[in-house]
Amino acid sequence: MMRTFYRLLFSCLLLSAVSLLSAQSRLLQSGPMLGYADMKEVMLWAQTTQPATVYFEYWDQAAPSKKFRTEKVLTTAAHGFTAHCLANQLEPGRQYDYQLRINGKRVKLPYPTTFSSQSLWQFRTDPPAFSIATGSCAYVNEPQYDRPGTPYGSNYQIFGHIADQQPNAMIWLGDNTYYREPDWNSHTGMLHRYTHTRSLPELQRLLATANQYAIWDDHDYGPNDSDGSWVHKETSMEVFKDFWCNPSYGVNGQGGCTSFFTYADVDVFMLDNRYFRATNYCKSCPRTMIGTEQMAWFKNALANSRAPFKLVTVGGQILTTNNHHETYQHFFPAERDSILSFIEKENIKGVVFLTGDRHFSELSAYENSAGNMVYDLTTSPFTAGVYADAAKEKNNYRVEGTLVTSNNFAMLRFSGSRLERQMEITIYDANGQAQWTRVIKAPGR
Repeated sequence: MMRTFYRLLFSCLLLSAVSLLSAQSRLLQSGPMLGYADMKEVMLWAQTTQPATVYFEYWDQAAPSKKFRTEKVLTTAAHGFTAHCLANQLEPGRQYDYQLRINGKRVKLPYPTTFSSQSLWQFRTDPPAFSIATGSCAYVNEPQYDRPGTPYGSNYQIFGHIADQQPNAMIWLGDNTYYREPDWNSHTGMLHRYTHTRSLPELQRLLATANQYAIWDDHDYGPNDSDGSWVHKETSMEVFKDFWCNPSYGVNGQGGCTSFFTYADVDVFMLDNRYFRATNYCKSCPRTMIGTEQMAWFKNALANSRAPFKLVTVGGQILTTNNHHETYQHFFPAERDSILSFIEKENIKGVVFLTGDRHFSELSAYENSAGNMVYDLTTSPFTAGVYADAAKEKNNYRVEGTLVTSNNFAMLRFSGSRLERQMEITIYDANGQAQWTRVIKAPGR
C-alpha cells in the first residue's frame, strides 16, 4: 500500500515538473539568440509570448560551480516582448554555457547553448582561426498576407545547415525579413513581421549558437526600394533595435543601422544603404546612397584600419558593372567611383565588400591601379525566390565559376599566422552542399 502511495506521489511530481517545463516553453516565442561578442561581454536575447521576466545564467565551462546572472528584464508589448540581457562578467577567450530563465524557471532546449568571449591574442599569439556565415534575403511564408500564387519562400532547412557549419559569428546582409503591405505602415505590423520570421523553428539553433550581427536593406526597412524619404524609418529603426543586438547604431550622432566591430583580427564595417539614400529616380536630388556623414566616417575608419581583411557589409552590389536593378553602378555611379578611388589613392589593402539583395550569388574581383585587389562577395538568397536570369547579366568583374542561382549561404573561414592570414570562401546550397570554394590571401602590410 505504501509502495503504491509513493509511486502515485512520484508520478504526480513528474507530471508537475513536465507541466512546468512545458509552461516555460510556451512563454518562449523565439530565441535565445547570441548578439555581439567582445572580450568582456556578450549580449543575449530572447522573445516571450507575453509580459515576463527574463534573465540568463552562465558559467565558465572550466569552472561550472561558479554561476553568473544577467540583470532581469521585464518584456513588454511595446518592444515586441523582446529582452536584451548583458553577460558582462566574462574573461577573454573563455567558453561559457548558458541557460535562459523566464519568470525564474529554466527553459529546456533540445540543443546545447554555449558562447565564447573573444580572445586576447594581441601581443601574445597569432590571431585565432574563426569563421563567419553570411547571406541575405530570408522570406518566410505567411499565406494570409503573401501575394497569391506560388509561395515565395522555401528551403527553410538552410538555417540548420548553416548551424551545422558551426560559425563563430553570422552577418545578415539585409532583407532579413520581408515586410508585406499590412506591415510597413505601422509599429504593430512591423513587430508582427519580425516576430513571425524570428519564430521559424528551423532558425532557432543557429540563433542560439553563433553571434548574430545585421544590417538592413529595403524589405526589412520599409516598402520595396524604400529610401531616406521613408516616413516610418524611425519606427523601423526602433523595431530593428528590438530584434537585433549590434554593438552600436549610427555614427557621429546620425540615425541608421551603421556600425562597426572587430572579430579577432578582422574589421567589419556595417553600412546603411537606406536611411540616407536619395530616391532612385530623382535626377535633381543629391545622388547619394550612403549620405555625407556616414561616408566621411566610413572613409576615415577604413583608412585607419590595419586589419588584414576589411569586410564592408552593405545591402546592394558595389563592384558589378551591371547597369540595371539596384546596383551602385546603376543609380549612384559617381559615389561608387569615389569609394573605389579613395581605396586606390590611400593604398588600402584587403577590402572585401559583403553584399546581398540580388537573389543570386557571385564573387567579383577588381584590381586597381595601385595593384591592390578589391572583392565583392554577393550572397543571396537564403529562402526567398531566386533570380533565374542572373546569368544573362553582364558583370565584367565576375570571377568565373562563382555564379550560383539557388538558395545559398556563404562561409568565410579565416586562418594562418598573423602575417600570413587567408580567407577561404565557400558557397553552400540550401542542403549544405558546397558549390565552390576560393581562397584569398591577405596582402602584405
